[in-house]
Amino acid sequence: MSAKFEFVPATMEHCFDIAPRMRAADAFECLAMVGLQPLEGIAASMGSSDATTVLMDGRPELMFGTSEINTLAGQGLVWLLGTDAISLNRRKFLRYTREFRSILFARYKTLRNAVWEENKTSIRWLEWLGAEFFDEAVYFSGYRFLVFELRK
Repeated sequence: MSAKFEFVPATMEHCFDIAPRMRAADAFECLAMVGLQPLEGIAASMGSSDATTVLMDGRPELMFGTSEINTLAGQGLVWLLGTDAISLNRRKFLRYTREFRSILFARYKTLRNAVWEENKTSIRWLEWLGAEFFDEAVYFSGYRFLVFELRK
């Protein structure tokens, strides 16, 4: 039986619940990109954006959000950090992605960020969402990250 999904406003309590169980690739990205451990990374992301938590069977398993890059151009920065429950509920997660899109694009026409080139699960999901990857990569802490853009 698959988990029941619910979208709620993100809270610090959700950060405390997700951080110690964060997917290894997500934790690595927090450390490489901004030098923060999982709790500090998810809390900083939540604090600087419009953030939503996904509860699976009532437990916080995923947090995502957007923040402003360029208001006039309708560009935002998108991020998502979660636990292995995402992979365990992959099919339902993909179905709910449509709801993610409506939340993500509530304020922006385009969303950008970078993903560690070894984070294959996130890259496949971004491709499934229709992300366009740019030829030029960026480097954080010596690791190669692929820049992507999602369009409404």
